[in-house]
Amino acid sequence: MTARIAEIQAAVSAEGFDGWLFMDHHRRDPLAYRILNFEPPRIPTRRWYYLIPAKGEPRGLVHRVEATMLDALPGDKLVYSSWRSHREGLARLLAGLRTVAMQYSPDCAIPYVAMVDAGTVELVRSFGIQVSSSADLVQYFEARWTDEQLECHLEAGRRVDAIRREAFRHIAAELQAGRRTSEWAIKHFILEAFQRERLLTDHGPIVAVNDNSANPHYEPSPESSREIRSGDWVLIDLWAKLDRPEAVYYDSTWVGYCGAQAPWEIIRVFDIVREARDRAIRLVQDAVRRRQTLRGFEVDDAARDYIREQGLAERFIHRTGHSIGRDVHGAGANMDNLETHDERRIIPRTGFSIEPGIYLDKFGVRSEVNVFVGDEEAVVTGEIQQAPVTILRP
Repeated sequence: MTARIAEIQAAVSAEGFDGWLFMDHHRRDPLAYRILNFEPPRIPTRRWYYLIPAKGEPRGLVHRVEATMLDALPGDKLVYSSWRSHREGLARLLAGLRTVAMQYSPDCAIPYVAMVDAGTVELVRSFGIQVSSSADLVQYFEARWTDEQLECHLEAGRRVDAIRREAFRHIAAELQAGRRTSEWAIKHFILEAFQRERLLTDHGPIVAVNDNSANPHYEPSPESSREIRSGDWVLIDLWAKLDRPEAVYYDSTWVGYCGAQAPWEIIRVFDIVREARDRAIRLVQDAVRRRQTLRGFEVDDAARDYIREQGLAERFIHRTGHSIGRDVHGAGANMDNLETHDERRIIPRTGFSIEPGIYLDKFGVRSEVNVFVGDEEAVVTGEIQQAPVTILRP
């Protein structure tokens, strides 16, 4: 029995489950392969199941056509061929169990772990077994950072923060020289810098001017790109990770004004967003310091309640933050009580963004930092914006 299996069994037992049932077909569940540290010999064209019980030896169920699919994993493997033997084999695999965790989320509240189809959940339940969500187990095995991943994140943060500063300076230089620049041009300036600094990103970045910044997921295209001019408000959201195996992302949003002083209305909204951000940060840091249990929705409440007090609740249209990992949106707890009610615990060795935003008709403001929760303290891992960037001075 490998150390990983023993670690999984300890976690399954601590959560009160009789076992953790993994299932896949055509690599629909990438979490299963990462958590099991398992690479199949070929694309599975038939369903396979792998059960890790809280106690005892793990065991699997494979199709006769792909009988060696799970050979890399320990334990005996049952074999099925027909639909009848499939059902009988699954019943044998699960015999004696009352509760299993699966990559399932009630009401699809946490879509990041909702990898198992409803029919399979119904099938397992037909054997009299309670199916529970593996969301907390997934977080424990998928979302925690190693020391090396933390160092990769911190280094990515140093490079990304430097590129963001360069981007704002580049806008200023172009305007001061009387040259035209645009959202699209600055996006490519950032992407070229990523390539130079050996940073990877899955898409983006966001460079949004004036009312485009009121769209949280706006990305410039050649057709939509706006020119950036004196007097414009600019939002830049950029995320990237080192070009190394297992590296995790760094994700940051800053805003700036192309002039000596942003209008009062923008400054007021920025100050509200900054305070909402800082209240969420303080809540996390205080809870970790006091060793108090804290759940994702509570962090969202800390930011959202303040914005609500300022009469702008309807203009904060997304969650306060998301888990960060090898994917920019990771598999850990999200800071969310809007899009979902995320009750997952915030556990040590995990990282996430805190990024409240207010989006009005003519402009939007978002301020994003990353937080890493250690065993005894939580820290913001990069630079923290305290005032809008003055992009262009008179």
